[in-house]
Amino acid sequence: MKVLVLFVATVLVACHASDYQMYPLRLKTGHVGQYSTAVLCASWRLGVEANNLIKWKTVPEACQEFVADYVLGNQYRSDSKTVCREAYFYAKTLNITDKDVFVFDVDETLLCNLQYYSKHGFGVERFNATAFANWVAEGEAYALPETLVLYDKLMSLGIKVVFLTERLVSQRAITVANLKDVGFDKWEKLILKDPAAYTGKSTLTYKATERRKLEESGYRIIGNVGDQWTDLMGSYRGLRTFKLPNPMYYIG
Repeated sequence: MKVLVLFVATVLVACHASDYQMYPLRLKTGHVGQYSTAVLCASWRLGVEANNLIKWKTVPEACQEFVADYVLGNQYRSDSKTVCREAYFYAKTLNITDKDVFVFDVDETLLCNLQYYSKHGFGVERFNATAFANWVAEGEAYALPETLVLYDKLMSLGIKVVFLTERLVSQRAITVANLKDVGFDKWEKLILKDPAAYTGKSTLTYKATERRKLEESGYRIIGNVGDQWTDLMGSYRGLRTFKLPNPMYYIG
């Protein structure tokens, strides 16, 4: 009995020691200004990754340092590893056929363009298509390490991969060279965008249309990996989708 009384007393003391500790999500009075920039920017990033914040053009200027710390630090790689590991665990459960494919986006999915974005405010500067095309032409993008691990594991399972990118058909040669240089040296198809065929069409329409063509030609999309929701939404998106983190830009 004494032991029980002591236990109950201890719990009561602990529970009443701080209402905030008991209910950390309890609404508090006051203005948003009471929260630190880091907290607000973490909330902004959550909204971005969950696709609750849409059609944004740039990273908020106040969040530049936060985004830089994230993409250059351990959290970005750890988040990517979690996604890629789950994709591999899923792939291992499947009975693979010769027509099964995983679809991957390219930029910020296979290839990392941090060298470019570090010189352009980590997304604070408005995207400049000409400047980015010049960067692509250098062919110096790195592999995203966790995606490369996933790619190698899918290859070992005998799963074919298709790369579906918004890069233009005119950028095929440098894209092929860059992919092979960093370890993505085998694929079933590399699909690049023909601007003549998709003038005035959204990224969502382009990617859904190309996935439809894949399935109509006999392939079955068993997995779909990308850093943008437009990689993963729309029709023919595959049996499962896997969203990689990217707080630097939004493609609608």
